[in-house]
Amino acid sequence: MRGTILERIGGTPLVPLRKVARGLRAEVWAKLESANPGGSVKDRAALWMTIAAEDDGLLDGDRTILDATSGNTGVALAMCGAVLGHPVELTMPDKVAVERKRMAAAFGATIVLTDPLEGTDGAIREARRLAAEEPARYTYLDQYSNPANPLAHRLTTGPEVWEQTAGRVTHFVAGVGTSGTVVGVSAALRPKGVRIVAAQPAEAFHGIEGWKHMASALRPVIWDESAADAHVAVATEDAIAMARRLAREEGLLVGPSGGAAVVAALGVARTEPGRIVVLIADGGERYLSTPLFEE
Repeated sequence: MRGTILERIGGTPLVPLRKVARGLRAEVWAKLESANPGGSVKDRAALWMTIAAEDDGLLDGDRTILDATSGNTGVALAMCGAVLGHPVELTMPDKVAVERKRMAAAFGATIVLTDPLEGTDGAIREARRLAAEEPARYTYLDQYSNPANPLAHRLTTGPEVWEQTAGRVTHFVAGVGTSGTVVGVSAALRPKGVRIVAAQPAEAFHGIEGWKHMASALRPVIWDESAADAHVAVATEDAIAMARRLAREEGLLVGPSGGAAVVAALGVARTEPGRIVVLIADGGERYLSTPLFEE
């Protein structure tokens, strides 16, 4: 890994939201995970899961990395596989934005598209079927149950936030997909007195790629509701409106999940003082083929 692009994973910038958070009781700062080399927060988990599989001897020979993804983890795994010399196969719902499919394929991954109506859960079921059918061929990383996923955030994302705020962070807000970010950062920052806020879609059919409506979806093994001090439901239309505002008022091109996370963070900032850090999972450039920025 040393001397490769993978060394640049992490160390993402923290910037203040001066306009959308103006007049609120708390400061709001955005941690921009789009600055990772693969363009999203999933670079962290993908690297740690791949290295853990290598260390455990699960990628010896020509075994193929397999995982289900809504896009970002797939891109990150494909990048890691390209650098570390592992073939990668990804199952993903056919409704995923075309940019993510093309990015993963550009890194050399094989893409297996699943029923768009079944969403990420359908991709998970297909990955499980492939892994069971050919266990000697695949190493199924399963980001939804892999302990290296939250560990990446406990050992990198959380400490970065603490250091970047000189220990003055009071709240951390992030969306729930695999839940690795919330669970891992909680383990790092909650013992220091930081309040953890988990944001989820308000509805089952929400259309926000990478996020899970836990009440209606396959529950990630790593998810633990008690890792968060507060749970906030965000409407899709509010997430989209905020993503557009962030581009036009803050100069930040973010995906819909980033818009949703900021909506949740601003809700906290209206009522509670402090310094809030909200994690922006990815950039808006991978949604330009979608209606996100069409009005």
